[in-house]
Amino acid sequence: MDKVVATALEAVADVPDGATLAVGGFGLSGVPNVLIQALYERGVAGLGVVSNNCGAMESGLAVLLAAGRIARVTGSYIGANKEFARQYLAGELEVEMIPQGTLAERLRAGGAGIPAFYTPAGVDTQVADGGLPWRYDGSGGVALASPPKEVREFDGTEYVLEHGIRTDFALVRAAKGDRHGNLVFNKSARNFNPLAAMAGRVTIAEVEELVEPGGLDPDAVHVPGIFVQRVIALSPEQANAKMIEKRTVSASPATGTVSG
Repeated sequence: MDKVVATALEAVADVPDGATLAVGGFGLSGVPNVLIQALYERGVAGLGVVSNNCGAMESGLAVLLAAGRIARVTGSYIGANKEFARQYLAGELEVEMIPQGTLAERLRAGGAGIPAFYTPAGVDTQVADGGLPWRYDGSGGVALASPPKEVREFDGTEYVLEHGIRTDFALVRAAKGDRHGNLVFNKSARNFNPLAAMAGRVTIAEVEELVEPGGLDPDAVHVPGIFVQRVIALSPEQANAKMIEKRTVSASPATGTVSG
């Protein structure tokens, strides 16, 4: 089945207001910027986003966040996104913060058809006991707090029950993909992308290089096409448009001079 769609706008044409999205990426690595921009251009609003973070440096999900299009975020990292922090503290945004490993497993479990699982992460904290502020009232008070979760003991150790995550749509970015939806990611850009792809009921992938069926080594495929419903091929300019979040410098061992 050929899953290639001509444009990003066409690929996200049926994403409605209020939809839930699982979005791949970590910082600026592996972020489906083209699909996110297409959602922005369509004017879709009231979105519930599940992603490690909510964009940075005015890219990725930060584009939708700054425009007031996101109503709820399920994630594990706010980072240096000052607009994210401002909206959260002002009561404009509902935020469910959970341990990063738990977020990864909740996405994987949802995609694998596992409704819930037990994990030791968060036991004896507000993650399990409840009370984490999901939404502030804008005056420093908590308008909505997280509920307590079931805690159960196995072999003398306590574990908290976490539910798998399924979303209406998923947006991911891959280094390579074929027309059947099989995807390959490059190094750290793999991050949350395979997990997000599994969790979406309709998964849309933007790929830096589109190959014909049979052009991918089956042993190299990270996400099989059964999890992917639509594929768009990026232009060379779109594929190469990659930002650097933080530049570091180091001294040359031989000369002691600083290089980028």
